Amino acid sequence: MSEELTSATQIVGAIRRREVSAEEVARRTLERIDAVEPVLRAWSHLDAEVVLAEARERDRQQAEDPASVGLLHGVPVGVKDIVDVAGMPTSNGADVPVDGPAVHDAVAVARLRAEGAVIVGKTVTTEYALFRPGPTTNPHDPSRTPGGSSSGSAAAVGAGTIPLAIGTQTAGSIVRPAAFCGVVGGKPTVGSVPRDGVTMCSSTLDTIGLLGVDVGSVATGLEAMAADPESFTPAPVEDGLRVGFVRTFEWGLIDPAIQQVVEDGVQRLAGSVDVREVALPMSMRGIVQAQQVIMNVECADELAAVRAAHEDLLSPQLIKVLDDGEAWRWAYGPAVDHAALGRALLRELFADVDVLVAPAVLGEAPADGTTGDPLLCRMWTLLGTPAIGVRGLTGPNGLPVGIQVIAPPGRDAIALGAAELVVSHLA
Repeated sequence: MSEELTSATQIVGAIRRREVSAEEVARRTLERIDAVEPVLRAWSHLDAEVVLAEARERDRQQAEDPASVGLLHGVPVGVKDIVDVAGMPTSNGADVPVDGPAVHDAVAVARLRAEGAVIVGKTVTTEYALFRPGPTTNPHDPSRTPGGSSSGSAAAVGAGTIPLAIGTQTAGSIVRPAAFCGVVGGKPTVGSVPRDGVTMCSSTLDTIGLLGVDVGSVATGLEAMAADPESFTPAPVEDGLRVGFVRTFEWGLIDPAIQQVVEDGVQRLAGSVDVREVALPMSMRGIVQAQQVIMNVECADELAAVRAAHEDLLSPQLIKVLDDGEAWRWAYGPAVDHAALGRALLRELFADVDVLVAPAVLGEAPADGTTGDPLLCRMWTLLGTPAIGVRGLTGPNGLPVGIQVIAPPGRDAIALGAAELVVSHLA
């Protein structure tokens, strides 16, 4: 992609003005993917001829009816490989055999296509969107992880090959890879985007979102997938935005160098925006553990049939999650109760602020064979809040370190507007 056409908004605008065709955009995208894919390894399925055919169809539609140009007309989009795309296999990042290609698009994919998106292919996911890493490398340092589980989506965007890709989050699978790859990660309010056609891990937690080059691209994609423009058009927040900096109970586990990076970023923001420190209510302690219990128990249920049929093909990492889920069933009810208490306490948490800013990762992307720890994302996923991972901070090794902007459930427009403002002060 050329420097002039990096975001979804820029691509759609150029196509509307007939400065470029959807086919030309697709060809540039495929060329860029070819250049970096031998090292990046972000794609599990990609058919260049199918991509070009879909792009040509977008050009035909525009020629016949210029009014048909949708929100994402001609924009190349990647799809995490737990989300169905008609005609493509859904491998779930697993060794379990795939029974042919998907017959239908997932609802989220169908809505993106309806707005003119060109589906490039399937991006690599960790095994069943959990913890066994795939082959994808970090676009800033191939010796390190891109994060997970939306590994390929984050890396493909971070490498500049596509402007937008679907991700999902059950613990930290959008915000964490966004932080490691230096992109924007949009996890909307839980339930905003339909999950039909998506391999499930947790009925309580699974949330479909996007990885993108900028907040505007993510907001437009979320608007399309949720079919709800009012909730996902970034709210104007320049005047009077109140930001709460919350260190979370896990602050002491963050690499001290990253603590300083986050604090310095918050200080830069405080130069122009009303920033105040916010402490979590002590009764919220244990929310992270409650999320782990709910996630693992529900994963054990969702993947029970897969385990029964193919246990010998599942990784030790996945088996441990499922075993923990079985062992923790006794704690499921109390965890659900604690989650309900936490959601009730959100009103108190946001009493004097519009959004929260919080750390997203414990450190720079590790090179230890893991996808990094989702610890700092688990709370917000369980509470169902919108969480927008924003870029702009850099760790001591020169690698991206994201932070997240959080708003009350249903206030995605505020979260997105605030995220745009935060990026403008950090980038």
